[in-house]
Amino acid sequence: MSQSLSNLALPRLRPGLDVFPSPVEERPGLLLRDPFNYAEQMLILPPLLAAGLDCFDGEQTLLDLQAHLSHLTGQLVPQEPLIGLLNALRVNGYLITEEFRDLREAKHKAFARKVTREPAHAGTGYPDEPRALRKQFDEYLQTGSLAPPQPLIGIAAPHVSPFGGVECYSAAYNQLRAAREAAHRKTIILLGTSHYGQPERFGLTRKPFVTPYGKIDPDLKLINQLAAAAGESVVMEDYCHAIEHSLEFQAVFLQHVLGADFKIVPILCGPFAKALFEGEAPERDDHVYRFFDALGELADMHRNELFWVLGIDLAHIGRRYGDDVKARVNEGVMLDVAEDDHARLSQACAGDSEEFFELVRPEADRLKWCGFAPLYTFMQVCPEARGQVLKYDQWNIDEESVVSFAALGFTR
Repeated sequence: MSQSLSNLALPRLRPGLDVFPSPVEERPGLLLRDPFNYAEQMLILPPLLAAGLDCFDGEQTLLDLQAHLSHLTGQLVPQEPLIGLLNALRVNGYLITEEFRDLREAKHKAFARKVTREPAHAGTGYPDEPRALRKQFDEYLQTGSLAPPQPLIGIAAPHVSPFGGVECYSAAYNQLRAAREAAHRKTIILLGTSHYGQPERFGLTRKPFVTPYGKIDPDLKLINQLAAAAGESVVMEDYCHAIEHSLEFQAVFLQHVLGADFKIVPILCGPFAKALFEGEAPERDDHVYRFFDALGELADMHRNELFWVLGIDLAHIGRRYGDDVKARVNEGVMLDVAEDDHARLSQACAGDSEEFFELVRPEADRLKWCGFAPLYTFMQVCPEARGQVLKYDQWNIDEESVVSFAALGFTR
């Protein structure tokens, strides 16, 4: 390696990557995965090379990386495997380089050209064959009883993997099944968490959603009306729709319960980061306020033609989420989390967005509710809505981390 190359700063590792212990027993180390799917190839880094990832910060050099790993091992680490690591990360799009920017641009253009929004999680989150899907979802919905019909205007369900949140999905969609006419031949406003979207922005798409059950048509008239009124608060044909599961899971359950007799307005709600870090209500941001105003006007104008479905999870606690605690369902710290979750849900069900935000705001949301933005959005645009907690649950997503979630039913 030339001296000049050795002294060049290493590119920065992209933020937001999934980093897990390797699931392959004979290949220990760390698994790197790109949740955006810009990088299609997952990488497994052996323990020594994984220990050098912190050196990819845009400031340290290959010589710094070599010195760091040599210090850890107590012997000189040759440069060849380090060059191999650099090349593997760069070529596969895990570093902030031209290669990554090219991959990202190509993916965005490919999604924009697509006629439909294809399923991203069929075959992993749920069966990709219609008969197997119907059998499995029938089994899921048998786990809860049908709620008595109510004048429903909406439901909230989890967006955790369906097999992890069976009882809450069942409670939410059995409520809808019992009051099927509430959504029959209506437009369903889908509000979901945008896990990878821009803060204080809302992602829309005009593309039909495709699932193993078939196609769901968008309500183009309402989508265009909303996009025109909301202006720059909207990211139109947001690439996040291509990979996001929070709405995809709802779409599949809706088809299972309702068939094909509905249209959708799919909305991904980016995080309200400014509100959480500055402590001011989300609507103090001009973009958020404009979207609330636009969607609220649409809700008033078409109130008897709409049904609302929220795809939301609640707390994220444990090692996977940066906490110095091994979280277990309904044990230890998770008992306190359940109490705090219920306090927040109580305010949400009462329609008190101000008190709800006061519970979420401290420590920039210490519970890490990823459903905060869509739930708060619903409360703002449907202030007359009142809710009921149908089911609350927690799930160990791994041995040391827990996600909580709930099923809610909303009336006016």
